Amino acid sequence: MRTHRDPQTLADGPSVLDRMAGILAARGIDRATLDALPGEAERFSAEQALSAGLPPRYRDAAADHPLVLAWTRQVAAQAVAPSTGARRQVATGPSLLMAGVTGAGKTHQAYGAIRALLQAGIGVRWRATTAADLYAELRPSSGTDAERVLAAYSRVPLLLLDDLGAAKSSEFVEEQTYRLINRRYNHCLPTLITTNLQIRDLKAHLGDRVTSRLAQMTTRVEFEPVDRRRHPRAA
Repeated sequence: MRTHRDPQTLADGPSVLDRMAGILAARGIDRATLDALPGEAERFSAEQALSAGLPPRYRDAAADHPLVLAWTRQVAAQAVAPSTGARRQVATGPSLLMAGVTGAGKTHQAYGAIRALLQAGIGVRWRATTAADLYAELRPSSGTDAERVLAAYSRVPLLLLDDLGAAKSSEFVEEQTYRLINRRYNHCLPTLITTNLQIRDLKAHLGDRVTSRLAQMTTRVEFEPVDRRRHPRAA
């Protein structure tokens, strides 16, 4: 599971800087002397901060599929600022269901889409997990609040759910998937989903309630049947 919260900064407006300067002056500290101190921490760009939360393999992921890029533009267009002058944040928007064989590049495109949003200047608070890892987190165990875990995945503005349909089918898997997808469907929260299954197989694996909602809330993106891990020249 990966979690990222867009970093907060203090140097976003002259009023903040003025207050800081006033505090320093009241204490007899010249701000210029602080600026000249050695060893000052390097300031990181928003994209660098995002990359730090990505799996190493996907830190340079770039989305280039036309439908994936169209999705990023739609989500960016629906982003809203929480207050006047604040950075626009991912709020509501469409979802994508990326289907194809193992190694087709679905996960690469999904992480590339998240990076594209930040490169467009949009704040992104997101989580990423595989379906198998999600079910493992949701299984009852001592010291685990499964309802809180489900709520966190249900409410995060942007969710990447990788390898949907890869876990063994069961009543538990169908129920938990339905609860997650239904909450995100009702609140129109953008969700990136990857799967190796055809829609008919997803229906058999997860049931009518899940696949019906996925059909309405997502645009389906079909990837070429090429395993790019085994055939890197196809990438």
